[in-house]
Amino acid sequence: MTVTVSSRGQMVIPSEIRKKYRISPYTKIELVDLGNEIVIVPIPKKSFSSARGVLKGVSTQDLIKERRKERRAKN
Repeated sequence: MTVTVSSRGQMVIPSEIRKKYRISPYTKIELVDLGNEIVIVPIPKKSFSSARGVLKGVSTQDLIKERRKERRAKN
C-alpha cells in the first residue's frame, strides 16, 4: 500500500490499516529504522503500561529482527 508524505512530513494511514491494527486518534506509533526499511509499530494504550519494565534493555528493533529470524527458520 502506497501513501504520500506531505510537505509538512505527514502521512495518512489508510482506514483499513487503522481498523485492522486498532489505530485511533492519539495512538502512539513507533517508527523503527532497520537500515534499508522503516517499520511502523502501533503501541497499545493499556497493555503497554501494564508491561512496563518487562523488556528493559531490549529495543523494538531487536524484537523485530528476532521475529524475522524466527520466520525465516520456519521456511
